[in-house]
Amino acid sequence: MAILVIAEHDNASLKAATLNTVSAAAKLGKHLATEVHVLVAGANCGAAAAEAAKVAGVAKVRVADAAHYETQTAENVAALVVGVVANEAAGYTHILAPSTANGKNVAPRVAALLDVAQISDIVAVESADTFVRPIYAGNALATVKSADAVKVMTVRTTAFEAAAMLAPEGGSATVEAVAAAADLGLTSVKGRELTKSARPELGAAKIIVSGGRGLGNSENYHKLLEPLADALGAALGASRAAVDAGYVPNDYQVGQTGKIVAPQLYIAVGISGAIQHLAGMKDSKVIVAINKDPEAPIFQVADYGLVGDLFEVAPALAAQI
Repeated sequence: MAILVIAEHDNASLKAATLNTVSAAAKLGKHLATEVHVLVAGANCGAAAAEAAKVAGVAKVRVADAAHYETQTAENVAALVVGVVANEAAGYTHILAPSTANGKNVAPRVAALLDVAQISDIVAVESADTFVRPIYAGNALATVKSADAVKVMTVRTTAFEAAAMLAPEGGSATVEAVAAAADLGLTSVKGRELTKSARPELGAAKIIVSGGRGLGNSENYHKLLEPLADALGAALGASRAAVDAGYVPNDYQVGQTGKIVAPQLYIAVGISGAIQHLAGMKDSKVIVAINKDPEAPIFQVADYGLVGDLFEVAPALAAQI
């Protein structure tokens, strides 16, 4: 028996979400007294596989290197995972993927092909078959027990610490090639528009400055929040209302339908605190809210709240840092 983690990577290096998912798998491994394996599917992905072999707790890295995995389309990766599970003599009992856009694209397909139920967004491991996941936008936690022979789940990465990377000369995981499945040809990637920024990536940032509809427009968002974020070395985020209004692209969105974050410090500027947004950031270690409305729901979860005009407060705060 073993546990399989589907790695998220860019063919050259692992994404941070994979390390958190390995930590969740390691907790499972303690209950099962079994190994954690990582599947790296890509094209010319040897560097990502080598990095996976240095992750603490990983016993084996399975690598499928083929041209049709370059863009890691969900249909092809799901078919590969099912093939690996079917051909593994010892058998995989659990398949884990990060609860990211990519993981949420692949995992349901794997579960459907295996004819099992998916367990979404787990935040804790109680035992080999019992897990905790949020429901009702995180306002309640459900304890779920699964009787499926193979358990497919996505992992809320903010709920688990990232697995450590061992020293360059460390790491005892073996790297093993697996046969690529056929290219299903169902989808193809025509292009990608990637946001390039010198600031930290939103999902992994330790400090986040987020803006909401209260900023009024895109110009105000950038003029007021960028100096504050630069002073703090922070990532920029936004509420759904700000994204829908066109202030910033949707990859800035924090919330139930955006990115789930849990930084050391989260500064919410002009955000009222709708349930959808709170579900994505309320696990932050310290929350600071700036809003002119003293009754704004954001103050119910904030550690520090400042009632005031954000057009005066944000520049003053940036000047003091």
